Order: sequence, then C-alpha cells, then structure tokens
Amino acid sequence: MLAYLAPILVFGLVIFVHELGHFLAAKATGVYAPRFSIGFGPAIFKFRRGETEYVLAWLPLGGFVRMASRHDQEAAFLEGGSEEATAKNDADPDYDPNAMIPFGPKPVPENRWFESKPLWARLLIMISGVVMNTLLAIVVGTGIAKSIGQRIVPSTVVGKAYPVAAAPGLARLQAGDSIIAVNGSPVATWNEAQKKILESTGRVDIKTQRGDVTVSLQAGATSEDIVNNLVAWVPAVLDSIVPGDPAEKAGLQRGDSVVSMNGAPIAQWMDLTERVSSSPGKPLTFVVSRRGAPMTFTVVPKSVDEPDSAGTTTHAVGKIGAAVKLPGTHQSLPLSTAFTLGVGMAKDNAGQVFRILHEIGSGSRSVKELGGPIAITRAAVSAGKAGAANVFYLILVLSMNVAVLNLLPIPILDGGQILINILETVKGSPFTMRTREYILRVGLAAIALLFVVVMYNDTRAWFVELFGWVGKLFGA
Repeated sequence: MLAYLAPILVFGLVIFVHELGHFLAAKATGVYAPRFSIGFGPAIFKFRRGETEYVLAWLPLGGFVRMASRHDQEAAFLEGGSEEATAKNDADPDYDPNAMIPFGPKPVPENRWFESKPLWARLLIMISGVVMNTLLAIVVGTGIAKSIGQRIVPSTVVGKAYPVAAAPGLARLQAGDSIIAVNGSPVATWNEAQKKILESTGRVDIKTQRGDVTVSLQAGATSEDIVNNLVAWVPAVLDSIVPGDPAEKAGLQRGDSVVSMNGAPIAQWMDLTERVSSSPGKPLTFVVSRRGAPMTFTVVPKSVDEPDSAGTTTHAVGKIGAAVKLPGTHQSLPLSTAFTLGVGMAKDNAGQVFRILHEIGSGSRSVKELGGPIAITRAAVSAGKAGAANVFYLILVLSMNVAVLNLLPIPILDGGQILINILETVKGSPFTMRTREYILRVGLAAIALLFVVVMYNDTRAWFVELFGWVGKLFGA
C-alpha cells in the first residue's frame, strides 16, 4: 500500500509546504491571498474559509498562491483566470455580498496588494517557499536520524585507507589492520576510533596489531579528512536490491554472501565495489553463498557517469543496484545530534543539486540525466517498496531540489521574481507592462523547454520499447 501512496505523499507534501511558506508570509504581511492551490487546472474539490479559497486541482505539477496584484492579468492564464474575470455575481450560489473580489463585489484595498508592500516584505513572501522546503528537509532528516539512530560497528578492522595527499601517513594503514588504540586511548568499536580521531589536534597516533602509525595534521589535512577516508571492514553480504537493476535481473537476493567474482576471492565489501566499479558493461561471474549453499550468477554492471575527485570530468563506473548489509547494532541518538545530522543531510543534498547544475552548465553532464514527474513517481514507488525511511529520504531530496531550483533567476520562479523586484527597486519604478510581458515569455519558454526535456527523458525508454515491438510485429 505504501508503494502506491508514496508518490502522492512525496509530491503533495513537498508542494504543499512550499506554497504554505508563500501563503503564511503573505498573510503575515497583509497581502490579500484569495486562492491557495495544489496543482493546476480544473479543481478536484475546493472550499472557502475566510477570505481564501483552497483548491486541489487535477494537474499535480506544482501549486500556487494567488495574491492581489496590479499584474493580475499576467499570471491569469497560469492561475485559473484573472480575479476580475472569475469574479462571482449575485446569481452564483457562492456569492458573498460582504466579500472582496472574486467572491463578492468589494474591491481589494490598494494596501492589500503585493506591490504596495515594502521590498523586504515582498522578498520575505517570495523566499518563504524555499525556506519552508529547507526546513522540511531538515525536519525529515532529523526524524530519519532520530528513528534510525547510530549504528555501532563492533569491530576496529580497517577495510580501506584511501590516500590523502596532505596526510601521506594514512597510507601505512592496510586492509585487515585492527585499530587497538587512538592517541593512547584503547578503542573497542569503529565508532570509538572515529570519535578519538575527530578529537585529534596536530596529529593522529593510531596503534594497530602491526605497529604504530602517525598521521600528521599539519599539512592541511583535517581529522574529518582522516575519518572520511578510513573505511571499516564490512563483509560482502547483500542487503537491499534495487528493482530492475542488474543485481535483481541476474537473480541475486538480499542476504546473499558474495564469495568470489570471476574466480577471484571476495574478502570484504570494498573488494566487491572496486571490481564492479571497474567493470561497466562487462559480465561478472558471482559465486555467492545462499543459506549455506553455493550458487553462481552472471551480472552485467550498468555504466554510470560519475565525476572525478576534482568534480571537473566524469568517467564511467559499473553499478549493479545492490546495497551492503551493515554490521552492528543501532543506538538511539540525542535530539541535538539528530538535528545536526538532519542539517547535514539537507546541506549535502543542496550541494549536490548545485554541483549537478554546474556540471550541466559546463557540459560535463548531459541533460539526459534529468528526470521529471514520471521519474520521481517511479522513484517514490521504489522507495515505498523499500520502506518508510526511504520514502521520507526521497521527500528530503525532492524538497531540497525544489528549494534550490526555485532560486534560479528564471522569471516565473521565485529566484526570477526576487531579481525583478530588486531591479525595479534599484530602477526606482516598475517595469512597463510590455517589458514584464517579454520577461514572462522568456521564463515560460525556459520552463516549457525544461518540461519537454524531462518528459522526453521520462518516456524515452517507453517509446524505444514500443517502436521495437512494432518493428518485430512487422518483421523489421
């Protein structure tokens, strides 16, 4: 059931929270807001409370808060018609003789118009949607961290020590080393080792069964760099499998323990990921242990473009769509720690969106990777099948996407409207109706082009499959 409700929950909550931000800010600054709509087009249902009509519409590609404005005609075709054109008359059963247009005959006072408010109030209204999406992401991230807690890894065995140019001493650690103490303090779990490393200043002294390793922090490396580049030993046991990806297609299942690949033994998860990553599009023979019995499968990793460490170029890596079964137990986190992690999740996702936009702008990433409503719906369904935590994480990701993308300086987005209002203030007078019309057309053209691209990307595979089926039907 969750899988089918997930798209409604993901889309609905993210859009609702964004528009709620605009609505609450408009109300707080005294702007008349006669309509709050989730979706566009004809209404599925609607009701009026106070001076606002609340609408749920058929086309779930966003929403809007209609505000009293001298530019009412410009947004009319996007938001269900101008207030003058849609004003009710005394023959309408919903007509209210004591209400303002469009529900009654009373004109909207000029001090209730959006443009009548000072710049700070207008900016507050326009930025509030982005702020609310960011707050939603932080709240969801905090909830995820609090509910999942902290995983305690009951081992101090090193799986991989990635090289750090500013800390060459880290390279002396090898896979299989057991960390006995950090800075002279004994450690019994991987979490304790990480905590002691993060507390280090100047250098990190690590004692292993093979001897002592000293990592200097004087050349620019930080204790966070050491923690991020030191990975624990994790057995190569599969956990979740992504529906439709190579692992599922080949027959691998959750709980499978990978013994070897192409005849080479697999001792830990890092061995598996390194060999899969280096084999995009190449068949790999997996030998796994399933409930004690050996089984063999052939898996062809799909090719995925990933940026290099500098983020300037991309290279193809192999992916099979399988996650590792992490060892250890969970421990509850204090709310303050969960909040910090929630902020970190939101920040990381925002940074990823900015990075992708930069890569698309620089040409290092293709627009073919952009997804639209259909792709998000598929992701929501898959997340729903994987569990509630996955659905809420998708809400976090989508909410930060909406927040960042709305800051783009495209005229009909929040960022574009903010820029227009600032420019008008600097100019000392509003733009002419013709100038605003041209600006709006540019914005609409940009959004329409983006919509065409993402819908093409979403449906491309369907059309390829359809034409292939038609070709077979006619013997082509």
